Amino acid sequence: MKKTYTTIIVILIGLILVGAVYYFLNKEKPVACQMDAKECPDGSFVGRVPPNCEFALCPGEEAGILITSPEKEEEIFSPWRIMGQAKGPWYFEAQFKAELYDDNQNLLGTAILTSIGDWMTEDFVPFEGELIFTKPTTPSGVLRFLSDNPSGLPQNQKVFEMKVQFAETTPTQKILLYYYNPEKDKDKQGNVKCSRDGLVAIEREVSVNETSIIGVINLLLRGKENLTAEDKAQGITTEYPLEGFSLEEAVLKADGTLVLTFSDPFNKTSGGSCRAGILWFQIEETAKQFEDVKKVEFLPEELFQP
Repeated sequence: MKKTYTTIIVILIGLILVGAVYYFLNKEKPVACQMDAKECPDGSFVGRVPPNCEFALCPGEEAGILITSPEKEEEIFSPWRIMGQAKGPWYFEAQFKAELYDDNQNLLGTAILTSIGDWMTEDFVPFEGELIFTKPTTPSGVLRFLSDNPSGLPQNQKVFEMKVQFAETTPTQKILLYYYNPEKDKDKQGNVKCSRDGLVAIEREVSVNETSIIGVINLLLRGKENLTAEDKAQGITTEYPLEGFSLEEAVLKADGTLVLTFSDPFNKTSGGSCRAGILWFQIEETAKQFEDVKKVEFLPEELFQP
């Protein structure tokens, strides 16, 4: 009997040893991934993760949205241009929105984000929009992106949040807006020539976010609100803004040709060669303050016709 017990114990020990050897031989070994990093659209970095050593998802990627502006930890100020990419389901009628809160949960502003291109797809589609916001009560806050959800169902609502920092001051830059003074555009007989001689540059200091070609042209088109009482007293005037007239696209070609595409649903840019010319000259001269712009073209071609 004693011999039998000894045999059983030996067998059990043998089984335990075999099991232990099998476990350690087949135990999954830690995977050491290559120590490189990928930069995400928001300026952050992600590394490779086991077991396949693929790059981790960028912030927002799993939710179907990637933000390029603002970048991570970037200080923002008003106005701020939000840019990024989102998959089609974020949009409805080519739009969705973003809300900005400070850390006291005060809503500071809302931006309508509009797709650039066909939004009816499952792929990432670029978007942009301008965020204008009030003064925050805390140094940081949250930018919350909300998909357009016409169904109103909570399960269909997509949300993505990112932390932002608020700049203490708003960086500014001086730009020129060209308007018209008919008193400076007369011939020897006192007749208005309807020429570029009547153009007058007024200098304005604006947020650096408004100093792109599109930003400056849009500011010009706001017209009369840019003129001070002193400007008007000097005879400076403009017919801008024009009802329904807006800039849709600005493309600067390699040869320095700037192509500006406008919407003019009410034909407000026509009405006589003198008037059309002066409207044209104001935009053209304002655009040419950018050193890379050598020539300006307008689309559609029927704009600014007599």
